[in-house]
Amino acid sequence: MSDESPNANKKRVDNGVTRRTFLGMSLGTGATLFAAGSATILGADSSTATSPVTNPTWKLGGDLPVNRLGFGAMRITGEGIWGWPPDRNNALKVLKRAVELGVNLIDTADAYGPETSELLIAEALHPYPKGLVIATKGGLTRPGPGQWVPNGRPEHLKQAVDGSLKRLRLDRIDLYQLHTVDRKVPMEASLGALKEMQDVGKIRHVGLSNVDPEEIERARKVLPIVSVQNQYNIENRKSENVLIYCEKKSLGFMPWFPIGGGRGLKPDNALERAAKARSASVVQIALAWLLERSPVMLPIPGTSSIAHLEENVAAAAIKLTPAEWKAIDALAS
Repeated sequence: MSDESPNANKKRVDNGVTRRTFLGMSLGTGATLFAAGSATILGADSSTATSPVTNPTWKLGGDLPVNRLGFGAMRITGEGIWGWPPDRNNALKVLKRAVELGVNLIDTADAYGPETSELLIAEALHPYPKGLVIATKGGLTRPGPGQWVPNGRPEHLKQAVDGSLKRLRLDRIDLYQLHTVDRKVPMEASLGALKEMQDVGKIRHVGLSNVDPEEIERARKVLPIVSVQNQYNIENRKSENVLIYCEKKSLGFMPWFPIGGGRGLKPDNALERAAKARSASVVQIALAWLLERSPVMLPIPGTSSIAHLEENVAAAAIKLTPAEWKAIDALAS
């Protein structure tokens, strides 16, 4: 899975500032951000920059430049990631607004809805603007609400690719990710099917999700891997070894549930202090921390709210001081 937890869209963040209230403050202060347009919000490509903050883009697979802060399209579906959203028109507006703000990496999966998220993306954005990268996933099925069942059989994955192509109205998927490793199917068999689809031009690049470094190594013996999507946030860093692997191999790392964490932290922690000092939200500081954690980090926060979306995107312009970053980093221990 990806995006936020079921409770992540609550109206009030832990530091007592509502997301909507903060947005108003940010648009009036550091928000010359939005006034200058999406290129300023998410940053322009810089071939000479070395800092993750001053180099806000990443070339996925070496040839697809994307702004490092993307959008996860899981939460535009119905409750429980099942069925159509209660306000379909709002879901379409959220997707359109994301692109207006400069987001050019949208992550989804055939399991979101199921199928609903992909259909909404095509309805809102097709014909797609130049440079928009849509990443989708296959290998998790949804027999019913709350159920997520792996299916890595080669024949299923081939059908899944064709289904995603049809729903997204694409001739080729820029990034297709194996949603999870099916323990009942050899990983090499699952990836072999994706390689076949890549060889015939239906997939441009392949990524993995919910894997460890050993599984990435196995996968790379079958076909090139350009990205990994695992759960990662300030409080949950079980995939730290995967992130380090991605840094060494120049693979994009797409953390799902990126603005999770913080609920188990003591009051008046470093995250809250940084947010208060900047009149920001803890959500924004959490995203800023992730972006500074690694140049391969590609957060994909998701939401069904335009106000939350705008707040998330504005986080790309926040630059933490070294002291702030270290204090927040220490929260994990």
